[in-house]
Amino acid sequence: MSDQLYINFDEYIRQGEPAQRERADAWRVAIGLQAVDGLKTSEYLHQTARRNIEGEITIDEARELVKQYYVSKTTHGEDDADKEEADRVSGNIAKLLQTDAFTYSVAGLAAIHRAIFEGVFKHAGRFRDYDISKKEWVLQWDSVLYGRWQDLKMTIEYDLEQERQFDYTGLDKGQIIEHLARFVAGLWQIHPFAEGNTRATAVFTIKYLRYLGFSVNNDLFERHSWYFRNALVRANYRNVVKGVEREPLFLIRFFRNLLLGENNELKNRYMMINPPEGHQMPENTPQVQDKHRISTGQVQDKIHTDNYNIIGIIKVIEFQQLSAKEIMTGLQLKGRDNFLNLYLLPAIAEGYVRLLYPDKPRHPRQKYLLTVKGLALYKEMLERKEGEV
Repeated sequence: MSDQLYINFDEYIRQGEPAQRERADAWRVAIGLQAVDGLKTSEYLHQTARRNIEGEITIDEARELVKQYYVSKTTHGEDDADKEEADRVSGNIAKLLQTDAFTYSVAGLAAIHRAIFEGVFKHAGRFRDYDISKKEWVLQWDSVLYGRWQDLKMTIEYDLEQERQFDYTGLDKGQIIEHLARFVAGLWQIHPFAEGNTRATAVFTIKYLRYLGFSVNNDLFERHSWYFRNALVRANYRNVVKGVEREPLFLIRFFRNLLLGENNELKNRYMMINPPEGHQMPENTPQVQDKHRISTGQVQDKIHTDNYNIIGIIKVIEFQQLSAKEIMTGLQLKGRDNFLNLYLLPAIAEGYVRLLYPDKPRHPRQKYLLTVKGLALYKEMLERKEGEV
């Protein structure tokens, strides 16, 4: 598939007219946020979004075209349901971000979720009526403790009221950002909806920050949406037995980049709790050097690795999307625990492999594929092999 079929958002944002820049920015965030649930948008969605960005059709016409595209499809692939969700949700988010309307209330948060997942989830905009837990790879498959379903409305009302009464007077930018990060983390931890909480929280956050008068660097939600989710997880996870406390610094780094234009290094693998030996955060990263100060990251992300297990898994996956069983077969392994602990988890922690459905690690169709870093190393290995022939 040609890369030209996909949108070059930077081109529109740098060179487009003001209305085009605004629409391109909204679509960039909307499409990028689908990665938090391991979803990818279709070629058709990009073609339709481009028409909206260029002013050929309205956002509502774009959303209707996407809807009719899936209604009228005569052939269906196994990933069509996921792509339909990604496409329709992207259109809905793009519409939300192209308007300034914002209601700061429990009903306003529910309305954002309803608008995002209209036509996708039957429970769009409705609070869950059961308790939930979610296995997180960054927590070594443990779960954050989410809010009780009986207390959801009361808890959201409390958090919103506390934020409404908070006085920002006299705070410097760093203190303001630390407070905002904790507010957003607390709101996300409630997890009021059955699905789509991170995407709803991201949209609510963008609109609230605009409401406060901030100029938001929205491209971070496109490029680092999975980091944003994992940072929310780490900001809310505590396990005294494992010696793990809540860690807001990762989220604060994201917000400093978002609002101050800093260039702090945002790496998912550094957030993994109790990582295998050799995968800990380097000593010269800001988090290790100073727990009270967030500054520009200094660690370079190296492509190469001396871990032959990681090299092996990269050679098996190549350009494919494979299940754990398929990778084990390619590696000629039978012990699942050894495979997870010695191969798969280190490859994920080092940033070479990612989950197709990162928000749903036990997804029945879970697959694993190489990250950009993993592909770079694989291509380098191919070139080196061809040079030896």
